[in-house]
Amino acid sequence: MVALDEQSSSFPIDCSTRTTTMTMADLIPLAPSIEQIGRIIGTVASPAFLLGAVAAFISVIMVRFNRVIDRSHYIHGLAEEDSRAFLKSDLPRLRYRASLLNRALFFSVIAAILTSMIIIIAFISALFHLAHEYGAAVLFIAALSLFCAGLVDLARETRLALHQNDLHG
Repeated sequence: MVALDEQSSSFPIDCSTRTTTMTMADLIPLAPSIEQIGRIIGTVASPAFLLGAVAAFISVIMVRFNRVIDRSHYIHGLAEEDSRAFLKSDLPRLRYRASLLNRALFFSVIAAILTSMIIIIAFISALFHLAHEYGAAVLFIAALSLFCAGLVDLARETRLALHQNDLHG
């Protein structure tokens, strides 16, 4: 038999041998405390910095990618009798630069998604009182690895960026 005690907002439960009193707080799942939220915010600080770095990196890649595409369009628009028609021989190099930048962009976007997932998982795990350290560590390692792969592709592209034809306008 369950009866509501209106003064204390508790439910006495008679289990025929003993009586247990449950309060309303016992019936509602515990939400994370301010201390837990503060700890989670501290935990996600480094993924947040990584996310900022990846966002800035994506911006750099997009600027470089747009420059390569613009130069490629310019060269495609040159007539065969133009004095700068020799620049058409540069199109394969520009195509390779664009593919390196495209791959760096892909790696960076996946790294940003994984980093965002780390932050989301940290807060969800705090809400449901779940351990998340191992999963977050694996995601962080994967995100950093992809970010490094994007940096390597950017480094490879910058080695190709300056060419003799680029100095002729």
